[in-house]
Amino acid sequence: MAAKDKQRAKQLDQLLQRHPHLVQSDNRKVSSHVQREEGDWYLNTLMIEGCEAPFKYKRQKAYKSLAGAKVNLTYYPDQEQIAGLEFEVMRVVRIRQA
Repeated sequence: MAAKDKQRAKQLDQLLQRHPHLVQSDNRKVSSHVQREEGDWYLNTLMIEGCEAPFKYKRQKAYKSLAGAKVNLTYYPDQEQIAGLEFEVMRVVRIRQA
C-alpha cells in the first residue's frame, strides 16, 4: 500500500471513530448521477445499485458524471421531507472513486 493510501485509510478510521453513526461502503457501482444548481452550489444525487435511497452531497463546482463508476462512500442515513412525506436519503460526507 502506498504512503498516500495509508494516510487516507488512517484519516477514514479517525473519522469513523469520531462519528460512529457514519457508514463506509467500498466499491459500490453508481447507476445514476444527477447534478443541478442550487444557488452557488451544485446538488449531486447518486443512485447506487442495490440501494433504493438516494445519496446526496453538495459541491461548489460541477463534476464529471459518475454514472457507471465504482465509488467509495462515507455517509449517514437521514430523513428528508417533501410535500409532507418523509423519504430516506443518505447524506454523503466523503466520496472517492474506487
